[in-house]
Amino acid sequence: MEELTLLLWVLMVPLQSFVLQPRVDMTPIEDLVRDTDPWSDWRPERLRETPTADEEEAMPVPLYDVTHPPATQHGPPPITHFITSQVPESASHALAQPASHSQDPAPEAEEAISLVDSELIMVQSVTDSSQTNLREGESFVSQAMEEKKEGTNPAYFPYFKDNYCPPECACYGRVVQCSDKGVEKVPYGIPHNSRYILLMNNLIDGIQLDLLNVYLSMEFLVLSNNRLTDGSIEGAFEGIPALKRLYLDRNLLESVPTDLPASLEELRLDNNRLNVMSEGAWAHCHGLLVLSLSNNSLGNGNDTLPASVLSPLASLRTLSLDRNRLASVPLGLPLSIRELYLRGNLIQKFPGEAFMGTSELVILDLSANRLTNHGLLRESLLNATHLESLNLEGNQLKKVPRHLPSSLKTLNLEGNLISSVGKASFLHLSHLEHLGLARNKITRVASGAFKGLPVLHQLDLCHNALRQVPRQLPRGLHLVALTHNKIHSVPRDAFCWGGSDPDLSSLVRVQLEHNLIDLGHLDAKAFHCLRGFQVVHF
Repeated sequence: MEELTLLLWVLMVPLQSFVLQPRVDMTPIEDLVRDTDPWSDWRPERLRETPTADEEEAMPVPLYDVTHPPATQHGPPPITHFITSQVPESASHALAQPASHSQDPAPEAEEAISLVDSELIMVQSVTDSSQTNLREGESFVSQAMEEKKEGTNPAYFPYFKDNYCPPECACYGRVVQCSDKGVEKVPYGIPHNSRYILLMNNLIDGIQLDLLNVYLSMEFLVLSNNRLTDGSIEGAFEGIPALKRLYLDRNLLESVPTDLPASLEELRLDNNRLNVMSEGAWAHCHGLLVLSLSNNSLGNGNDTLPASVLSPLASLRTLSLDRNRLASVPLGLPLSIRELYLRGNLIQKFPGEAFMGTSELVILDLSANRLTNHGLLRESLLNATHLESLNLEGNQLKKVPRHLPSSLKTLNLEGNLISSVGKASFLHLSHLEHLGLARNKITRVASGAFKGLPVLHQLDLCHNALRQVPRQLPRGLHLVALTHNKIHSVPRDAFCWGGSDPDLSSLVRVQLEHNLIDLGHLDAKAFHCLRGFQVVHF
């Protein structure tokens, strides 16, 4: 029985040691995982830390060595040799006995042998599983490295897609708002289906060639207040098929771009350094409706635009040339223009050749120029038969201009040098509704000078040198402003005239503040046709 027990002890100890401490080499997987996954912190060697001296003494000594099997070998590693020097002498003697001299094993010995067989089967299973996992891990890592090397997993690029929005921008449907971001270039990746792209108030100093012509749906592009120059935008707008509105105001441009798309309807180039304009710039812009060129240096102070330079713009409706350096109204303007703004130039003359034919002009602003009565000729507005609003404020006119179009509804003559108003000054302006004569030097107004203006609603005579309220003011007048004059009397026929019992006046406000009127000496009959004394303000 003792011999059987020794035999079981010899077999059980190494099997337990083998099961509890399998020596599977994990180094290849670790290296591969570390190469492919830099974030991995898996370190198998931490599971096999070197034991201390006390732990080594407590550990059982295996009776055999385990070596790595060949790559093609399956199953548990083979037992190479026994360390018989550590086996008790009695156990060695028992092992050396022939089988014929051993006694029959007891039942418990058979159970022990059966347990040993189960242990061997479990060892076989553990080793097979370890080998399988090793092969699968090596295969997975190798495949990942190969895909990374060959680029079989390309990165996803969302740029220019319909649902992408650059980080510098805010997107609202097909409107891309990239204003006030301090960007120096057009943000990368703006969706190609964008309709409105807003890039104002940035530091953009150039636009890459062919960058914009892929935006087939873009209708509105705003590049206001940037650092664009002529060379930095050359060819940038050519071929944009749907662009209708282009804002390039407040940049550093010195000439009008020559590659504007044919679809353009509105162009703003205000507040640049423009001093040159060629007819070729408008060669493809036959559909342009609004052109704003204010606050530039066109004309150079002693000249005007080249004759007919704007003639290709046959559909132009609004033209703004405010605050340039034009000495004369440009010649050969498109007859289609309905609104013309020339405020703040150096214009001294309005030639008759400005419109070569009947013009559709409705609004004309010539304020803050140097026009005199000699510069405003008889033929100047001869072809402006549809003109309704004329602003001549802040010029050097000494008389009310003659030969004005009878179609006028609003006439502003404020801030000139006019000293008197004759009886026939406005006789032919039967459609006039608003008349401004403030800030002149008017001392005398002929009796009935405004009588022939049946639809006049507003009359402004403030800041002049009148000594009395003008006589026979129009019956349809609603407001008359006479402040800051030298008025000291109100004639009986100023507001109420036309018989002994005139109709009730339409006046709702009479401004007489800052004058020399003595309320104690006013004639009450001068106001009897008014709707009440509350209408008059002294």
